[in-house]
Amino acid sequence: MSSHSQLDNLRVVLVNPRNPLNIGAAARAISNFGFFHLRVVNPYELAFREARSAVGASPLLARAEEFKTLAEAVADCTLIVGTTAVGRRDPQHPVKRLEHAAPLIRKRLVTSRVALLFGSEKRGLSNEDLSHCHWLLRIPTREEHRSMNLGQAVAVCLYELARDPHAAPPEKRTAASAADLERITSVLFDALRASGYLKSLPTGAPKRRSAAPTDEKIRRLVHRLSLSSSDADLLLGILRQILWKSRSGNDSAG
Repeated sequence: MSSHSQLDNLRVVLVNPRNPLNIGAAARAISNFGFFHLRVVNPYELAFREARSAVGASPLLARAEEFKTLAEAVADCTLIVGTTAVGRRDPQHPVKRLEHAAPLIRKRLVTSRVALLFGSEKRGLSNEDLSHCHWLLRIPTREEHRSMNLGQAVAVCLYELARDPHAAPPEKRTAASAADLERITSVLFDALRASGYLKSLPTGAPKRRSAAPTDEKIRRLVHRLSLSSSDADLLLGILRQILWKSRSGNDSAG
């Protein structure tokens, strides 16, 4: 998700946060992943804007908006999504896993504002808070330990929102040609024979049955490496140097 308007349309809302360090960490995560807006509802500690955990995100933390009620904090949003660990609660809402929720949120961000709610560190979102939500999302943590640190939960959710697999730039590499791979294979054969790994055959001698399958396995191995053109050139140079050294040593020994 690279559109500025999409990034600008998200509102991260912390409801009754207790620890200013978590608020600072949330601000840092918002900045890390390219979002812009933090809203805080009834923070327990009013001095949260000085949190040292907002490394590199002090300006974002300084302009965070404060609200007395959640209704005011989400009034301008068309989609309100709450986060929950679920547990023993019956939230009375559809609950989607984060990876399924993220595409739906990204789609709405194209046209309007979305509020993503996080509850207090101690109790999460209350039933009253949840009543403002259209649906909920959960981060797929293990059953035995569902609850996450507030700042970490914000970071995980925003990473998934920022991560758009369809927007990844194409890989800038030129694959090695079949001719490149065959040159590598040929030099590799020579090096393996010089080392004694493969038995050398007299000139003009017919290939033994046992040798052919080994050659084919090595050729397939080279192809499975999926080398780029530049990597193929490098490997070919390495193999030629090894072969030259091997032959030089054998000549000296003779």
